[in-house]
Amino acid sequence: MPETIDQNHDAKILIVDDKIENVQLLEMMLTYAGYKNVTSTTDSRDVEQLHQDNNFDIILLDIRMPHLDGYQVMGKLSSQVKDDYLPVLVLTAQKDMETKLKALEAGAKDFVTKPFDKTEVLNRIANMLEVRTLYNERRQQNEILEAKVQERTLELQERNKELEETRLEIIRRLGRAGEYRDNETGMHVIRMSKSCQRLALAAGLGEEHAERILQASPMHDVGKIGIPDGILLKPGKLDPEEWEIMKTHAEIGADIMGDFDSPLMRMAGMIAFTHHEKYDGSGYPNGIKGNGIPIEGRIAAICDVFDALTSERPYKEAWSVERAVDLINEESGKHFDPELVRLFNEILPDVLTIREQYADEE
Repeated sequence: MPETIDQNHDAKILIVDDKIENVQLLEMMLTYAGYKNVTSTTDSRDVEQLHQDNNFDIILLDIRMPHLDGYQVMGKLSSQVKDDYLPVLVLTAQKDMETKLKALEAGAKDFVTKPFDKTEVLNRIANMLEVRTLYNERRQQNEILEAKVQERTLELQERNKELEETRLEIIRRLGRAGEYRDNETGMHVIRMSKSCQRLALAAGLGEEHAERILQASPMHDVGKIGIPDGILLKPGKLDPEEWEIMKTHAEIGADIMGDFDSPLMRMAGMIAFTHHEKYDGSGYPNGIKGNGIPIEGRIAAICDVFDALTSERPYKEAWSVERAVDLINEESGKHFDPELVRLFNEILPDVLTIREQYADEE
C-alpha cells in the first residue's frame, strides 16, 4: 500500500531542480505518499512568481542551478514573504558545514542530501509541513486576536467619543443654567466659548489648550445659580449692597467646580473665578492685574463682554458690533489685555461668523 499523509495531503508543494530526473523522482515519491498539489520547475527564475501566485506550503529547492542558484532564490523569496515563514527544504549533494550554514543564513529550514532516500525525504517534508501548519494556525489566531483588539479599540473609541460629547453637552447645559435666568435663549455660552477657542488659537495656545478652553468656558457664569432672583433679574441699577452680592457669583462658580482632579474642571473653576478680573487691577473678586490673571480668564473676559454687549437681554437692547468693538478697544490696557484685544480685532470676522451660526432665536 502507498504511504499516505492524512493531515497535509492537500499541502501545496513546489519542486525546484534543474535536473529533470531529480524532479521526476521527487514527484513520484510525493504522489505515491498521497500528496495531491505538487508543482515543479527546472528553471529557478520561475520560483518567485510561482510562489507569489500559489503561496506554497513547502519548497524543495536545489542549491546548484544555472541562472539563479538556491541562495539567490531564497534571497528573492525572503524579500517577497518578509515576516512570513519561508518554507524551504534545501536539496543538495554538498555535505560540508559551510554549505549548510550559508543555506540556513539564506532562510532554509532543513536539508535533504542527494541521492534521495525516500523515507528521509518524506519524513523531513512531513515535519516541515507540521511546523508550517502550526505557524499558520498561530498566525491565524494572532490575526483573530488582533481583529478583536481592533474591534474592541473601536468600541472604546466610540464610547469615549460618546462620553466626551455627553460631557461637553452637560458642561454647556450647566453653563446655560447660570445664563438661563437672565438670557432666555442660552446661546450666549456657545458663542462665547467658541470665540474663546478662536482667540486662544490666535494667541498661540495650541489646539489642545484651545479645545479645553472651548469646553471649560461655558461654565464661566455658573455661579449665577447662587444669586437671588431679586438681584439677578433686577431691571434697574444695583445698589452697592446688591452689587457686592452679585459679584460673589465668581466665587460661587469656583466653589461649584470644586477641587475635582480634572484639568477641564480646574480650568472651568479658574475661568469662573477670574473672568471678571481687569487688566488694570480694578476687577473682582481679588483685584488681580496684568499677566497675574490667568490667560484663560483674560480671554474669557473679552469674549464674554463682547457677546453680552451685542446680545439683547430682557433688561437692555443689543449693541451694534461697531459700538461693542469700540468699547473693547477703548478698554485695552484697562479692562482687557492689550495683546488679546489686538488679536480679537484680527479674528473679529470669525467671531461674527460664530454669531451668525449660533444666533439667538427670535
